[in-house]
Order: sequence, then structure tokens, then C-alpha cells
Amino acid sequence: MNYFKIPILLSWFLFGTYFAQAFNKPPNFVFIITDDISAEDLSIYGNQSIETPNLERLAMRGLVFDNAYLTASSCSPSRISMITGRYPHNTGAPEIHVPLPNSQNTFVQELKKTGYHTVLSGKNHMAPPDQLGFVEHSEGRPAGSEKWLAHLQGRPKDQPFFFWFASHDAHRDWQVNDQARTYLPSQVEVQPYMYDGPLTRKDLTGYYHEISRLDHYVGLVLNELEAQGIMDNTYVILVSDNGRPFPRSKTYLYKNGIQTPLLISGPKVKQGRTNSLVSAIDLSATILELAGLNRPNSIQGISFVKVLQEHSAIVREVAFAERNWHRYSMHERMVRMGDWIYIRNNWPNKRNLSGESDPHAFPAAKELWNRYEKGELTAAQSLITMLPQPAEELYHTKNDPHNLKNVIYAPENRALVHKMRIVLTKWTNQTGDNIPNNPTPNKATLDGSLLEWKRGEMPGEATSAYSINHPGPILLKEYH
Repeated sequence: MNYFKIPILLSWFLFGTYFAQAFNKPPNFVFIITDDISAEDLSIYGNQSIETPNLERLAMRGLVFDNAYLTASSCSPSRISMITGRYPHNTGAPEIHVPLPNSQNTFVQELKKTGYHTVLSGKNHMAPPDQLGFVEHSEGRPAGSEKWLAHLQGRPKDQPFFFWFASHDAHRDWQVNDQARTYLPSQVEVQPYMYDGPLTRKDLTGYYHEISRLDHYVGLVLNELEAQGIMDNTYVILVSDNGRPFPRSKTYLYKNGIQTPLLISGPKVKQGRTNSLVSAIDLSATILELAGLNRPNSIQGISFVKVLQEHSAIVREVAFAERNWHRYSMHERMVRMGDWIYIRNNWPNKRNLSGESDPHAFPAAKELWNRYEKGELTAAQSLITMLPQPAEELYHTKNDPHNLKNVIYAPENRALVHKMRIVLTKWTNQTGDNIPNNPTPNKATLDGSLLEWKRGEMPGEATSAYSINHPGPILLKEYH
């Protein structure tokens, strides 16, 4: 035997092992969740009034989802739904300001178990960080993004990481600073269902500024990932928790309230756009698959990893969302199928209000209700003031992107409505959703008076839906 070859062979073995490990390193994740931003307000979705060059930069290297839907357009229920991979009524925290019960699991806990360095930086609004699976956390104001860079720079270099970067932008009250440009009232776009007046336009300028400020911090994150040379092994995911904080958007189940911006870049992502339908409930299963981990039985969402390469792939044909108590008592359910949105309102005799459409809360809502009292609203602007509200609504999202024309009773839609009713009812039954008998009451009256109130029965509470894992309908083969 030639013993001189042994060190050489050993060197090559170690060299090869090093590179095998290097090329099979677990991916990193930067999960950026924005606050109160509608997809249609970003330039990557067609709005050229707000400058977001870094989101465009991210889109150029990643995949833009044109058909991504939330499970709730309300902050904490939406965030909790994402982190658990469960529908709001299945989490035990379907209403705003209800913390996630200890009995519920998160996908972050699964990452942590396998050695991921997990960080929550910015807005939480779910539960104590360690309960959620985070080993490190920090707050920040006013943007909530001020400490993102420090976490990236100070991370352990020998661990893969998952960063939940949660911006406070663009959440009221507006706080303008020098981290982004400002806008003039003449530069904003007023949606047709809001009153186009000076208060509304001024209100929108603060919203625009905070979107641009979010973009600024996204740029800092991208720069740091590139400087550290880890961009190619890092998935960057950007999503919002709910729609813009204006009347008929945040908390509502219309397209502008429930469609979320979704961008993903990373090692297994083919650049482009996709119209494939995905739900925010699917993010948990997708991240776990990208990390090479199994999906726990508690997760109701499904992975859409296939879509990241095959943009026309179909992983789901229906997406569901719910509207529960958010200052005002509501119980609405939505299903998205094809180009259609169907909404069922189980309490049509209640005022169609939320914190952002409250007549006494914020400038845009105050102006709208003031003009309502003077009889000066258009038909579109009057929709949220109607009482009673429609018990059922149907909208074609391409022909009617603002969801202003309810075509539920059009004869040509009869078969479609029948199918969507069945699918929504099936989801209700399979996931244990229900209508509370003693629901949480309104927190205020229409004239602005605050009421004494306490939390009532929540959806899913009577059915123990927090222990139900059934995902409900995903594909529609049984209906074809």
C-alpha cells in the first residue's frame, strides 16, 4: 500500500464533504409582513402613484402572485392564521386582540426544532414571541423596521435563520419622517367607493408615505443580504396582513381588503408572475417544504412550492376568508373561485362598520359619513351605509375589480351561485365554523358613544374548532 496517498485521499474526502455540505445548506428565510397595505396600492400591481423601487427590484428577481388571498382582513387573526397555517376560527383567536392559545402550534416552532435561528422584529400582535417559536425579538418605532438590519448583521453565522420582519407601516396614526418621500393631496388616487374630498386626499398622503418608507427598509434588507453573499440561499417573502385602513377595505371581504401582495424570491423561485390561486394559510406549509421539513397535521394549508417553478400550476381552486368582530360585531364568510368572489353575510341587519369606516375615527371615514348625512354620496360611496346589507354578494373580479356591482341575482349566474354556496357550506361544516349565539357586541354606537362591553362567544368556540384539522375544500373535482 502506498501510504503517501492516504493524506491525499483524506484531503479530497474532507474537501468533497465540505462542498457537499455547503451546497446542501438549509435555506434562510426573510419573511416581511407589512401592515394594512392593499395589493393594488403597489407599483408592482399597477399603481404608479407610490414610489416603491425596492419592491420592484425584489419582483425582478422573484415571483409576483396576482391571485393571493388572506383568510381575514383583520390584523391579529390574519397574522395568527399565517403563523399557524390554520383558519382564524380554527386557531382559538378569530377576533382582533385575542392572543393565540398555548395549545396551538406554529411553523416557526418546527424551524426552531431543527436548528434555525428564529427572530421576530417589529410588530407582533399574536402572542409572546417565545410561545410562537422565536428565540430573539425586538420592537421598533415608528416604522417597526428600524432593527431589521441589526438582526441580519448580528445573527449567528453557523445557523440557518428565519426572520419574521413585521413592519408597522402602513398603520395609523401616520408618522411622517425623513426615511421616505412625502406626497401631495393632488398626487393620490381616490378609490370610487371613498368620498373624494380634501380630508380623504390628505389622509391618503400619510398612507402613501408609509408605503414608501416600508420600501426603504426592504431596500436595506436586500442590500445587506447581497453584502453578506447569502442572497442566493435566502428566500425573501413579502406579504401584507390586510387591506388599506380606509372605508370598505381593511376588515372587509372585498378584493381590495382581502387580496394580499405576495412576492417571493429565492433559490428555487423562477422569476415572473403567476395567476395561480394561493391562500395565506398556505405559507406555513410552503416554507416548511422549502426548508426540507414535514408539514404537521395541525396545518390546514397546502404547499405551493410547485408554483414557484411552474407558474401555471394549480394547487388550489378555492380560497376562503372570514370577517369577525373588529370593534363592531360582524359574521361574514367569503369564497374565491375562478374570477369570482362570493360573500355570505350572516348578520345583514347590522351596520357594515369597522374601525376604519367608523364615522368618528379617521378623516376619510368622517368625510364620507358627513357627506352621507348631506345626501352627497354616489351610489358606490353609499354602499357601506346601506341598512340592511345584502345577505349574499357576488362579484366578478376582472370586470368589477372594486366589487361594486353585486350580480348575485343575475339569471346567468344561478348555477355558479349554487356551486359557490355548496362549497362555502362544505368548508363551514368541515372546519367547524359556526355562528355564535352570544357574540362579542359592538364597542361603539354609530353616534360615536363608547359602550361597556366584554368578549362574547367567538366563532368556532362552541364546536371546539381549535382542535379540528380538516382543511375544507381545496380542489373541486367532486363538483365538476
